[in-house]
Amino acid sequence: MASCAVIKASGEACKAIPMKGEAWCWVHHPEHTEKRKRLGSKGGKRGGRGRPQAELAHIKARLSTLAEQVLAEEVDKGVAAVASQVINVYLRAIGMELKVKEVTELEQRLEELEASL
Repeated sequence: MASCAVIKASGEACKAIPMKGEAWCWVHHPEHTEKRKRLGSKGGKRGGRGRPQAELAHIKARLSTLAEQVLAEEVDKGVAAVASQVINVYLRAIGMELKVKEVTELEQRLEELEASL
């Protein structure tokens, strides 16, 4: 099977399968340079899809620890309740931030589509 015609900076040949009827894969095709740049800049602004998951994993761990401390009577139930409320507000803020970013990206894509038409 054929592979992309590009030789990477490391001197190694690209191992990706070229696009149908082309010598290059999508990543190296010269006609896709601008689109790759746009997609790359969006990805950089977003901060990566892993960030919200990492934050949520951290929050889940804190809540689990807090629950264990309440059950072991190491933390007062009232203090734990307030801490849980604050964490809930924080989670809602994260959700709102993600929605705003999503809407902003959709608006930009719509503007690009309208401009191309």
